[in-house]
Amino acid sequence: MNAPPRIRVHARNGAVVLQEGICISFYMHRSHQKLGPSVLRALDVYLEAVGSDVLTWYPDMEGDWQELTAEAWAGQRTALREERAPRLQWTGSPSGVADHEFNYRGQDLGALSEEDAACAVCAISCWLPTAFLERHGPARVQRLASELATILPFDSGHAGLAFHALSQLSGVRERLEQERILYPGMDVPDEDASRYLGTRVRGIHWMNFLGPPVLGELGGAEALRARLTHPGTTVQPLGKDRAVITLGDAPDAGDTSQGNVLPAYRELARLLEPWLTSREATRPFRENEALRRWERRFLD
Repeated sequence: MNAPPRIRVHARNGAVVLQEGICISFYMHRSHQKLGPSVLRALDVYLEAVGSDVLTWYPDMEGDWQELTAEAWAGQRTALREERAPRLQWTGSPSGVADHEFNYRGQDLGALSEEDAACAVCAISCWLPTAFLERHGPARVQRLASELATILPFDSGHAGLAFHALSQLSGVRERLEQERILYPGMDVPDEDASRYLGTRVRGIHWMNFLGPPVLGELGGAEALRARLTHPGTTVQPLGKDRAVITLGDAPDAGDTSQGNVLPAYRELARLLEPWLTSREATRPFRENEALRRWERRFLD
């Protein structure tokens, strides 16, 4: 396994505002009312893997950070069960980015316009430090992502190396743009741009989870296996209408300065191109051309 690049950018107060990590995300094109128990179970599975004490802070209704006491945890779990469209975040640090984080954005499709409801998704994402990968090995990360996949009725999902960043801060976006060109195998998560993903696919990653209708339109897991020929690529069925495509035994950041442009990722990108989505529609401003080039890094 190639060691992930170590990236640390600090704010003046010492808080980390950009670092590498492992991000696991799933998207579900349905209302939250049908998902509360599954999200609670996914949260518990994540905590069982990383430790029950790693998430210690959450933002309140005003956006101020509060400690996750036992009473606060109870309130947060009640919100997941009872609210129609909860938006919840739990993290290990109230400043900067943390090694561990769990995010959920629920949607009430019935409260949206017909146009928005056609593509709105409930989204779940969780973060691991790369130290977890190095300590426990990539197989443990695979097991965690796959266990979450069996709990959640996903339409799509992914897991792999990613930049964990406060990209709105001065200087962070510029550094992020430099690093993402150098390391094509690292994702740049964008929660807002993923709100209206529908059943489409957001990019190419180490682990790529496909559900209905995309997997069926591709001919199913067996058809995928026959069309993906790069050594190390595996296709594993997850029930009758879902599957995970894993590109190698471990996540690989790549390195364009060394000519490592990740051919397995490029092969899958060509296959999934008709179903890949772009963030341009939700980001109609200055960076579109650079964003377009980055999103097509495995295609052009």
